[in-house]
Amino acid sequence: MRAKAARVAAARANPRAAEHLARQLLQNLPIPRGAVVSGFWPLPGEIDLRPVLTALHQRGCSLVLPVMQGAGKPLLFRAWAPGDQLLAAGFGTQEPAPDQPMRTPEVLLVPLLAFDRCGFRLGYGGGFYDRTLAELAARGHAVAVGIAYAGQEVESVPHDERDQRLQWIVTDVGVIDSR
Repeated sequence: MRAKAARVAAARANPRAAEHLARQLLQNLPIPRGAVVSGFWPLPGEIDLRPVLTALHQRGCSLVLPVMQGAGKPLLFRAWAPGDQLLAAGFGTQEPAPDQPMRTPEVLLVPLLAFDRCGFRLGYGGGFYDRTLAELAARGHAVAVGIAYAGQEVESVPHDERDQRLQWIVTDVGVIDSR
């Protein structure tokens, strides 16, 4: 509950956070042209990633959004571009239609409730991103980037061997290299 309250307070403190986040990510994170980038459709209260996704699309990146397969399973990713129709999915999220092609992301922009400077995140409790990041790491290399308001930072996030570290965290006020 404290993490959600901190997120709400951070959102109120910076009404232009989405714009600031986009500037921070695009100026400071080395995402190559043509990379397959996984975003997420923001839930109420989350920082709005849509300006970043639009800018990455304009820069020639291929975008994908996550699709849940069910409890205990990693995420899949379907192609998406700004303007494409999305369908309502579980937990209040939206996802691309089933006829959109599957793609494997090279860069994952990951939502969170709280983060620390070591790259650990507090998610929503389903373990979807941890399973997905572990699977992608086992098949090669995927860069995991946490997306948050700066006000979501905490001293330390409890973690265990299943928790996957983020290599970067981008907020509305800066970029943290946690590699």
